[in-house]
Amino acid sequence: MNIVQNIENIKKQLSDNNINLKIIAVSKTFELFQIQPLIDHGHLIFGENKVQETKFKWAKLLERNNDLEIHLIGGLQTNKAKDAVQLFKFIHSVDRKKLVDALKKAEERLNFKRKYFLQVNTGQELQKFGVAPEEVENLFKYAKSKLNIIGLMCIPPKNEDSKVHFKILSNLAKKLKLSELSMGMSHDFVEAGLSGATYVRIGSKIFGERS
Repeated sequence: MNIVQNIENIKKQLSDNNINLKIIAVSKTFELFQIQPLIDHGHLIFGENKVQETKFKWAKLLERNNDLEIHLIGGLQTNKAKDAVQLFKFIHSVDRKKLVDALKKAEERLNFKRKYFLQVNTGQELQKFGVAPEEVENLFKYAKSKLNIIGLMCIPPKNEDSKVHFKILSNLAKKLKLSELSMGMSHDFVEAGLSGATYVRIGSKIFGERS
């Protein structure tokens, strides 16, 4: 699989639809030798969902290449907050006050400032991370003085129209005057872009299906 050609095809699809956004290449479960051609091509934005896997895979490379942007797109436990702040420039999964406090404490200890998205459970699915839509404003009010909250993130339910959920997220972001929207994956990234996404998280369309 030619991952460089794959990402160029995605860029063309976006361009053909007059969409301008950033592509997070979701590299979770893939090894560095599989990812390296994309880095060599000049793509620097990658998504991972586990702190320990990221530490093992990326830590040495991050020391050598400060331009790399690794995004945490998976749920985060409070006891992993310090490692997360150390590794990730962007964290997309802030969904509770306790986590806000842990990340703030980690930033102060490490003297780092990171960028954060509040994860919204737009489908209100019990098995998913994320704050309920009606609780987003309260969480934002709590978090905005502690962390640099730049936007909102969602993962729509699999069997529902993504556009409905993108609209919910977009309306919430407008209400809170947040400019960044992390939404859309391999199957719906064009719809996400047309709905105002500024970041899309694309894995299988770039790297192929995970084994």
